Amino acid sequence: MSKNAMIWGASGAIGRALVSGLRNEGWRVLAMGRHTADLGDLTPDLFEADVADPGSVERALTAASEAVDQVELWIYAAGAIAAHKVTEASPEAWKRILDANLTGAYVTTHYSLPLLAPDAHLVFLGAISERLRLPRLSAYATAKAGLEAFVEVLGKEERKRRVTLVRPAAVDTPLWDHVPFKLPQGALSPDEAAQRILAAYHNGHRGLLEF
Repeated sequence: MSKNAMIWGASGAIGRALVSGLRNEGWRVLAMGRHTADLGDLTPDLFEADVADPGSVERALTAASEAVDQVELWIYAAGAIAAHKVTEASPEAWKRILDANLTGAYVTTHYSLPLLAPDAHLVFLGAISERLRLPRLSAYATAKAGLEAFVEVLGKEERKRRVTLVRPAAVDTPLWDHVPFKLPQGALSPDEAAQRILAAYHNGHRGLLEF
């Protein structure tokens, strides 16, 4: 019997690579996100949801629970980035970054937990540590620091489940188009990042995963 995975932010570069990699391994993959129509070639299980909208997330999970009985691998790969000085960033821009990277992680986790298998593995995508506190990234830095704290506490509350925070080095995704920095040489491809995350699942990893 195939296992079930749920990917939030499935239409992003890493999310799409995860959907593809899991499907190639024989998983049933529930792709969750605001724009999932272009994932129809990878999985038939598409669920539209805005992670910043609790009602939208709850409705998507209600629909997902009618498709599968439980989820063994749950991944939060949603995120956004923007570069603004504190004096320039509007409250709306600040909220958008925190919603995508931090609040959305809480909202999706909160509504997903009843659907997760007792020994499910939860994975959250963080960010490389030395990039968190660079100028113009105050919202992103705050969100990712908050995510690390949230995941640490969640791991203590959900001790029967594996909880992993991924802190990757640079990954070649469109997020780099929104920051005033060059993509470092040797950056991983989304497929390489996805394979390392899936390897961590197979190896029974929990806690911090850096690569």
